Amino acid sequence: MLVNGEYKDTIAIMDRGFQYGDGLFETIEVRQNTPIFLEQHLQRLSNDSRRIHLPMLDLELLRSEIKQLCQNSGNAVLKIIITRGSGGRGYRQPDDIQPTRILSLYPFPDYPQNYYSDGIVARICDTRLGLNPILAGIKHLNRVEQVMARAEWNEATIQEGIMLDINRHVIEGTMTNVFYVKKKALYTSPLKDCGIAGIIRSWIMESQIRLLFPIFEQDFFIDDLFGADEIFVCNSVIGIWGIRKLEKHRYTVGKITKQLQLALENEKQKQVALCN
Repeated sequence: MLVNGEYKDTIAIMDRGFQYGDGLFETIEVRQNTPIFLEQHLQRLSNDSRRIHLPMLDLELLRSEIKQLCQNSGNAVLKIIITRGSGGRGYRQPDDIQPTRILSLYPFPDYPQNYYSDGIVARICDTRLGLNPILAGIKHLNRVEQVMARAEWNEATIQEGIMLDINRHVIEGTMTNVFYVKKKALYTSPLKDCGIAGIIRSWIMESQIRLLFPIFEQDFFIDDLFGADEIFVCNSVIGIWGIRKLEKHRYTVGKITKQLQLALENEKQKQVALCN
């Protein structure tokens, strides 16, 4: 673990990330020592920093520290946390903000292959997401809603929970973005009032898949998922998982989901080849 460039595993007790969740984070797949979609993660971190009025990030310094930490990591998960640094009691920001950088590596999860080939089981969460357009899309440190939603089940047979906002729109999973397929078109939440704009979600929206299938960002409800031809969830660590069962409704990992899985895997392999 690197904290402001030093190998240590402690931060100041007055750090605003600890005190208020005042900061951002990124979770990145590392494959064969290569951080996947690194530039997209750094760009989001930079954009989100501007949105919450953090000082401009030194991206070259971050790249250097990431390279240092990942050089012999093999397959792992890299987590980057940027906080507003230490400050006194109270919400007012320090006059001289000195952000804290925390980079840590974790073993890559050993997910069963059938999560990809056959799909996963998901449930609908009771915990609702509040609305706040100012923070919508940002991967900030305040994740109590997701923590509460994930605490709703302990069954090993359920891999993800689908979260709605207070208006009952489907927004995302506890750890993923959600897409559904209907009549060869893709649909996902616009994330205009809440939710995280994930890196794999953005890749899907911007990739060549848009030339093959129309993609719509629009509000939708649980009944739209129940009537879908395919449903899949995605994030930077798991990639893309189809859903085979949501509550009492069953699905197959369909053609479009499989096509996206293959395209994503090819993109990851290309990035590794370019860096090795």
